[in-house]
Amino acid sequence: MNGFMDKLAEKIMPLANKLGQNRYLTVLRDAFMLSFPLTMFGSIVVVINNLPFFNDATKGILGDLFGNGQNATMSIMSVFVTFGIGYYLSESYEVEGIFGGAVSFASFLILTPFAMTLENGEKISGILSLDRLGAKGMFIGMIAAFLAAEIYCRVTKRGWQIKMPDGVPPAVTKSFAALIPAVLTLTVFLIVNAIMTGVFHANLHDVIYEVIQKPLTGLGSSLPATLLALFLVQFLWFFGLHGQIIVNSVMDPIWNTLMLDNLEAYKAGNPLPHIISKPFMETFTVGLGGSGMTLAVVILMAFVLKKKQYRDVGRLALAPGIFNVNEPAIFGLPIVLNATILIPWVLAPLVVTTINYLVMAAGIVPPPTGVSVPWTVPIVASGILATNSWLGGALQVLDFIIVGFIWYPFLRILDRQPSYDIEQ
Repeated sequence: MNGFMDKLAEKIMPLANKLGQNRYLTVLRDAFMLSFPLTMFGSIVVVINNLPFFNDATKGILGDLFGNGQNATMSIMSVFVTFGIGYYLSESYEVEGIFGGAVSFASFLILTPFAMTLENGEKISGILSLDRLGAKGMFIGMIAAFLAAEIYCRVTKRGWQIKMPDGVPPAVTKSFAALIPAVLTLTVFLIVNAIMTGVFHANLHDVIYEVIQKPLTGLGSSLPATLLALFLVQFLWFFGLHGQIIVNSVMDPIWNTLMLDNLEAYKAGNPLPHIISKPFMETFTVGLGGSGMTLAVVILMAFVLKKKQYRDVGRLALAPGIFNVNEPAIFGLPIVLNATILIPWVLAPLVVTTINYLVMAAGIVPPPTGVSVPWTVPIVASGILATNSWLGGALQVLDFIIVGFIWYPFLRILDRQPSYDIEQ
């Protein structure tokens, strides 16, 4: 068995390492993390404005008073993501990041219609619809930001810059150095927008949304795609690779877009359109003790298993596990390359996620509202905050019990083994 695992690791690890170190996936991850403090603030505002014991009148008043806390953060996440992509991609090419971020954001805005059509058919010009800067504009924003930053960096690297003499303040020197690359980049996007508007009588926002974003979010919100992503996370972790970083770099744009869709519907008092979203993945997978939902495993190790080595690891990992940090369990049990527990490590998240999806689809427990809950919030509290219902916390408790039942027989087998040495 160990020989097979070693051969499999030899095939998988190089590919997984390449994905984990990919320039564009790393930039995308960092760009979303740039918006994290802002979305957290917006989420807190949404939670306070919609506490379950408030009536509709109170919620309306709070929305009028504090609604901009969400409008200026979560509702315009595409703004921060596009700027972050431009900034971090430019930095990766050793080009001044602040100008790369500004050019990427401006390129996104050039492709954005500054007009909207009312329900009665009247078209109003000179305004920017909020949804264009949020969920609906996420994919066109990412595409525009990557392309703009690439063009800007390549022009800069060619030396097409205005060089100022010595003694000129650095800020002025950098601004003039960025002038030609910025003008050329923005001109490209202006021409593209002019062609789309003048020739095709359309805009790239709607084209990308219909052709790319809707199919991808539809696929990403499905149970099979979610289970596949979870399987890959667990499988990569088994070989010591950070599965979440690798898989989430690909899936986060989809899950975050679904989160924003839910948030807009929740704020408007409409039914939530999606079950799967970023808060669903954070709260009902990572929120149960970290990757693999290992809080139940840690407790079984600490208080049920007989071997001192497992009890010690369990008790050491208990405090971090409560806050969903489970590296002590992953590397202390160990879970990495431990064939005895490969089955529960992969199976438990798939079973629990399937149950959660079906329970929410049946309307027994409400889906997450779109509020972003920090992944370090302990079990029960995170479920209540994510769904704005005590049922979310109760579902987490049920998940915890199910994970324990799946893991217990395998932990007993491990406990009876004389020792476990990983072959080198």
